[in-house]
Amino acid sequence: MSTGNALRSSSALVTVSVLAVLVALPFVLTEFWTTNILVRAMVYGIVALSLTFLAYYGGLLSLAQMVVAGVAGYTIAVSVPGAIPENSLQIPYSLAIPLAVVLATVSGLLIGAIAVRTREIYLLMITLAIAVSFYFFVQANVEYLNGYEGIRNVLGPDIFGVPLRTPYVFYFVALATSFALYALVLYVSGSQFGLVLQGIRDNPRRLSALGYNVAHHRIAAFGVAGFIAGIGGVLITIYNIGISPGTVSTHSTISILIMSVIGGLGHPIGAFIGAVIFTIIDTFAADLYDRDRFNTLIGVVFLAIVVASPDGVTGLAKRAGDLLRGLRLIAPGAVAADPTLQANVPSKD
Repeated sequence: MSTGNALRSSSALVTVSVLAVLVALPFVLTEFWTTNILVRAMVYGIVALSLTFLAYYGGLLSLAQMVVAGVAGYTIAVSVPGAIPENSLQIPYSLAIPLAVVLATVSGLLIGAIAVRTREIYLLMITLAIAVSFYFFVQANVEYLNGYEGIRNVLGPDIFGVPLRTPYVFYFVALATSFALYALVLYVSGSQFGLVLQGIRDNPRRLSALGYNVAHHRIAAFGVAGFIAGIGGVLITIYNIGISPGTVSTHSTISILIMSVIGGLGHPIGAFIGAVIFTIIDTFAADLYDRDRFNTLIGVVFLAIVVASPDGVTGLAKRAGDLLRGLRLIAPGAVAADPTLQANVPSKD
């Protein structure tokens, strides 16, 4: 078996094993851990996944992903029956959810069209300006979005007659959605579009010379990220039983960035790892240090991880795996077992 096939088989085995553990966790952990930690980490991790996709595969660090999630969340909130204050649309979730995701995707494309000509710090500042503007817009819009109070009582649809917010149901819906979007990012990254996008990230002039439209590919990347963040926004709104300007505040925007960086921008799974770490610290900050000092605590953790591993927890894990593989190669008996190494050992004659 070639090294590439062995690595793919090993990766597939790890993925299946992790998925099996995640499926079993709700039957082992308490409802508190299932709902307050794992589900919360997954729904916010989806938005972080959209940022990771843009940053790693497109080289586009955007701070507007919570804007896109907010567009989807507010679309749900102002559309479905039962929301407080009552809205005039009253359309079922089966229509409201696809509408929210479509509008989020379009929002992603529009943000991409605005920001696509910039890079690095300028892209960061433009998307941050969009995020701040959106926050003040929803806070000031009292007639339709209920201003700073937001919209409450968004409970979600029933799944086969069972309310979505039932702990087990919500957990498995969030898990299935997270896994599907994770697989989507991996698929897109290996497709022709993904490979061209990575080529543009590394050398846009060369790809432009080869005939690829750099701007269109970057805008499309924002659209894909918008689709992912939109689904995350729908789940976040239902998880929080509503949405308010605080959901799309600068604090929330920075939190998504911290999740992505802590987990590692070099692999899609980093978004969820970072979300779990962030959620655990946020939940237990009062026990670990002081609830009012959460920002200090998460800042210290952020600095410690970034200093130890600039590419986050996934980068640290990758280096640890490479080290273990290297130790196995030089272990006693490895030369005798490996014909390649054996051929390079000088004879005693």
